[in-house]
Amino acid sequence: MGEVLVVVEHAGGTVRKVSLEMLTLAREWGTPSAVVLGGPGAAEPLRDKLGEYGAHKIHAAEHPDLDGFLVAPKATVLAELIRAREPAAVLLPSTQEGKEIAARLAVKLDNGLLTDVVSVNPDGTAEQVAFAGSTIVRSRVTRGLPLLTVRPNSTTPVPAPASADLSPVEVVLTDADRLATITQRVAEAKGARPELTEASVVVSGGRGVGSADDFALVEELADLMDAAVGASRAAVDSGFYAHQFQVGQTGKTVSPQLYIALGISGAIQHRAGMQTSKTIVAVNKDTEAPIFELTDYGIVGDLHTVIPQAIEEVRRRRQ
Repeated sequence: MGEVLVVVEHAGGTVRKVSLEMLTLAREWGTPSAVVLGGPGAAEPLRDKLGEYGAHKIHAAEHPDLDGFLVAPKATVLAELIRAREPAAVLLPSTQEGKEIAARLAVKLDNGLLTDVVSVNPDGTAEQVAFAGSTIVRSRVTRGLPLLTVRPNSTTPVPAPASADLSPVEVVLTDADRLATITQRVAEAKGARPELTEASVVVSGGRGVGSADDFALVEELADLMDAAVGASRAAVDSGFYAHQFQVGQTGKTVSPQLYIALGISGAIQHRAGMQTSKTIVAVNKDTEAPIFELTDYGIVGDLHTVIPQAIEEVRRRRQ
């Protein structure tokens, strides 16, 4: 089997979960090698974690311009690396940046591209979810090498310790790669709760929560369970919670060990973003709510009555 390049998503010296998922999927097609694109010294802090999940080699493309400009320099460096290495496949994250890099790569290499892949098969095909999760599509790149973006939280990362040898990559850029300069970075304020897309427990509220003030009930339960807080599109559109916490087809995709849906009807748009959760619990006063078709445990009742009781019991057990 040949080398499979996995373009690493990282921030603050930490490997994002989707990168570990891609390393796991890459083993279906060959020997995983990680590609780290960033400023000087970006690769070394990631080395142990990437090696733990199967990276036999880390191609370290480190240059100030890779952080100082938008994605064009990264696409150029990656295209040259692909031409030099001739890998069996290339995997990138289905994030805003990952998709843009992949699109630029497809143009530079005159190559086919599959986006939002959720799994790969040894026969060279990949699976994508269509129509908000109601249909599975099996596809194959027929022009060039398999170039894919992988949807976050689509698979469970599995460790497979490897050597993770560092291999420097020469960075050669042109003026055309430096046309869009990053002039300022503003770090998003974060609280003590875990990142929504990487949390093992998520507590989400829907329109049934009633108001923005009542979302304090959702937050209280989440904090007691060391969980992230999510929201349905209906709750976000109603102004109950910020869009950055939206779970669903037009929001974020989550796949925690436990997903608790409070006052969420279960529209297909929302289900597309959380249906791969390991255990799903729902509280809804509507016995016909579609969310109950998906749940492992369903409680029919007013969440404003049920959740305070749950909070009290969780608090008692944690004492």
